[in-house]
Amino acid sequence: MLQKSLPMPTPISFSVHDHRACMIQAIDQAKQLCAKRKLRLTAIRQQVLQLIWQSHKPIGAYDLLALINQQGGKAAPPTIYRALDFLLEHGLIHRLASVNAFIGCICPEHGHQGSFLICRQCHRAQEVTHPTLTSKLQKLAQAQGFAVESTILEVSGLCQACQREQA
Repeated sequence: MLQKSLPMPTPISFSVHDHRACMIQAIDQAKQLCAKRKLRLTAIRQQVLQLIWQSHKPIGAYDLLALINQQGGKAAPPTIYRALDFLLEHGLIHRLASVNAFIGCICPEHGHQGSFLICRQCHRAQEVTHPTLTSKLQKLAQAQGFAVESTILEVSGLCQACQREQA
């Protein structure tokens, strides 16, 4: 039986758009992937994913905890970290080490390592994808005799809106 593949979403741009639509698409996609993989997208996992997708700014674990508790939840740090571990393990989110925070994955159906443009002023992050980016990094590493286990590329700079603001 052929399984229907989910469409590859277009990368999120720093321009103004409907974050709610992104969040709804991400939750729907997560539900489909979890059903396909026979995984449980529990209420807390879904809530954490929804909070991560509320904006395109990376969010830390303790910020997530505070938001959940503000919304009437009674979560503890281990609960949040377990939810984050699940979402990371199944490719629904990425961890950005440079800011110690999490951001939603724009194409969780297509297993990949993330590449991100992170605005140092407004703190928004944009995932960018290109078919040859990871392969070129792999080849560079192999040429140095380095065995790559994981690749998250984080590029810091200024988005167009923040550049205009500074001008």
